[in-house]
Amino acid sequence: MRILHITNHVQQIGNGIVNVAVDLACLQAKNGHHVAVASAGGEYETLLANHDVHHFHLDQSRTPINLIKAAWRYRQIIQEFQPDIVHAHMMTGVMLAGILRNCGEYSLVSTVHNEFQRSAILMGLADRVIAVSNAVADSMVRRGISKSKLRVVANGTLNSPRNRSIKDCQPMPLCHPAITTVAGMYNRKGIVELIEAFIKIAPEVPQAHLYLVGNGPDRAMFEAMVQNTPFCHRIHFEGFQSEPQRYMLSTDIFVLASHCESFGLVLTEAREAGCAIIASDVDGIPETLDRGQAGLLVPPKDSQTLANALIYLLKDPEQLQNLKSQAKTNLERFSVTRVNEETLSVYYELMDNYSLFNFRTAQELVVSK
Repeated sequence: MRILHITNHVQQIGNGIVNVAVDLACLQAKNGHHVAVASAGGEYETLLANHDVHHFHLDQSRTPINLIKAAWRYRQIIQEFQPDIVHAHMMTGVMLAGILRNCGEYSLVSTVHNEFQRSAILMGLADRVIAVSNAVADSMVRRGISKSKLRVVANGTLNSPRNRSIKDCQPMPLCHPAITTVAGMYNRKGIVELIEAFIKIAPEVPQAHLYLVGNGPDRAMFEAMVQNTPFCHRIHFEGFQSEPQRYMLSTDIFVLASHCESFGLVLTEAREAGCAIIASDVDGIPETLDRGQAGLLVPPKDSQTLANALIYLLKDPEQLQNLKSQAKTNLERFSVTRVNEETLSVYYELMDNYSLFNFRTAQELVVSK
């Protein structure tokens, strides 16, 4: 097959949507398919080239003039690459691919990652809509997307071509007990609640430290919040890290306190590293944690319950160790190989339909003559 992935960029900034697109492109090229990525570019261009994935520059910035340019550039890309499948991972890409295709020119697939965004409904322009969790699929059905279009392909990043094997990663020298999150510095990631929970437990566990790994627009607000506490020297803003696994390998408790989360890709990496996990009981997170078997689930936006869960584990070393062990079980389903195979199955389903369409069209032409 000839497969074109569209994403806004391929920057190495910890964006889970971009990471999934890059993983798929690399694995599909390795499987012998002709694969290209259209984006505004970024650090992963080198990795893509090393996997024989062609990169087309496509700036999808949402200004009227640039969108006109993007439409023109997109048509050039389609004429040059002639894809069988176009796989759009973000909203602007699916709009370009959906509006500008000619009938039967290619089949269109979209993947819904952030279904909580209003614009996610536009992903329904595709012939098949991949949901990254059952929770996302259910939400899209409630928003009017036909079940016949939807396919669930649960996310997974383990053994990604983007990363070294976790066995080759050196743990960071952290203070213990270490509580860590790896997340974009956005309010919706529950950073405020995590900081509040840590402040509540800090007097009772004076050796504990909190590590916040990631960047984002709300970071300055979080840093200002911490500066006004007596525990600022125990709360560390580490910024974006290209190998967050190094932090996870030294972490005692990993927390993802998101208000909304379609899947929680970072939780699969925390599980592989053997962290005890506490995460919000929201959206796709329970699926990622085996319905609470691989981590504690707490209500979102509830710093007191989160603090109680932290104290529970920090005061019970046996339960802490049990959760660490449980996190490392049943990880095969999070491999990028499985994600790629299931995604290819969606493509083949469309290719079969496309072949059947062409066969019937040929028949009709013969009969009309």
